[in-house]
Amino acid sequence: MQKTDDPVLKQALRWSEAVNAAVAEMVKGVGPFPFVRESLEKITRTADVVVVSQTPTEALIREWQEHDLTRGPDVIAGQEMGSKTDHLALAAHGKYPPNHILMIGDAPGDRKAARINAALFYPILPGREEDSWQKLFEQDFDKFVKGRFAGPYEQQLNDEFDRYLPAAPPWEK
Repeated sequence: MQKTDDPVLKQALRWSEAVNAAVAEMVKGVGPFPFVRESLEKITRTADVVVVSQTPTEALIREWQEHDLTRGPDVIAGQEMGSKTDHLALAAHGKYPPNHILMIGDAPGDRKAARINAALFYPILPGREEDSWQKLFEQDFDKFVKGRFAGPYEQQLNDEFDRYLPAAPPWEK
């Protein structure tokens, strides 16, 4: 934008900044799903944790601090630090065998980032977030650590994830 002085890019930047400001003003007191905190505590005892998101880093840190979750992750990486695919590559590529990297996510783009980086994917089911986090805490992270997650079990979870995704985005209806 600075190079081209394009008015459309200037408008897009103003909109983006306005959305970020509105989110900062509105989003307060929205805590994590049950079992998120417990899962993070369990996971950080045996694994490195990196938060990867397309949310602005400032908002991520503010929200994670508000709910006292910042002690768990080693890094909180927002949109300014690149894509989720970039985040995973920087955090894990060449450091861990592929079956030792688990991306936990709630969107097809999360799964795509995992696949591009040869990582496993644990889906948080839309509308069943509490159940998904409880299952991760109570059994599925242990399966991952014990090497019993990859393969048919991961495929079963991902097939279920696909069934929970809408056929068309809500804005297209």
